[in-house]
Amino acid sequence: MDPPMVKDKLYDNDTAPIADFRFDENTAAVFDDMLERSVPFYAEMQRQIAELAADFATDGSLIVDLGCSLGKTIQRLDSLAQDVRFVGIDASDAMLARADAALASSMRHPYELRRADLNDGLRLDNASVVIMSLTLQFVRPLYRQRVLAEIYAGLNPDGCLLLIEKVGVEESLLNRLYIDHYYDFKRRNGYSRTEIARKREALENVLIPYRLTENEEMLRNAGFRAVDAFFKWYNFAGLIALK
Repeated sequence: MDPPMVKDKLYDNDTAPIADFRFDENTAAVFDDMLERSVPFYAEMQRQIAELAADFATDGSLIVDLGCSLGKTIQRLDSLAQDVRFVGIDASDAMLARADAALASSMRHPYELRRADLNDGLRLDNASVVIMSLTLQFVRPLYRQRVLAEIYAGLNPDGCLLLIEKVGVEESLLNRLYIDHYYDFKRRNGYSRTEIARKREALENVLIPYRLTENEEMLRNAGFRAVDAFFKWYNFAGLIALK
């Protein structure tokens, strides 16, 4: 049984200094609640990831989750019928420790967790499915094209990349409206205006979203033969890219 969800109150103190957002122990402790209240249709996107992964997973291959955080996506994919091995990669020791504790007692398939920073490069092979759920947006822009090329190189023929990202749009009016509606979504989920503003400031230099068209162009430049959006909600999008 999963432990009780701890409520995200990281940014409710309006007098504390604001540091850059970090995936440290404080964030890991509230990350489940943060995702549920901050990412629209998060549960539905997870369901779609599982369905599409099942379509492309092949026996004897790896399913790789880049930015695996607490390992919840790997847990969900453990129901796959195929004979696969899971690899979870994350740069946060705090996230990996919690992921390992959760997966150790629940997994049917073999799995491995690795600590790695995608900014430093990535080596993959024999992957039929690679997942990047809200991860590429935290990779420094200078390295994003290279990371996608490294994913492409590590995928087997006919494998896929499932990419979830916060995105911008080219029309500035729509971009502003989408962000406004996103903040309305967060307020409906109990975040105060202070919390929203303080977290926005903490993320300003850490999470740098690209436009949907920019992400699509990078995927095609990396070599993917087909790219399609399987999910879109204002400034959030899910893309599938086929090798």
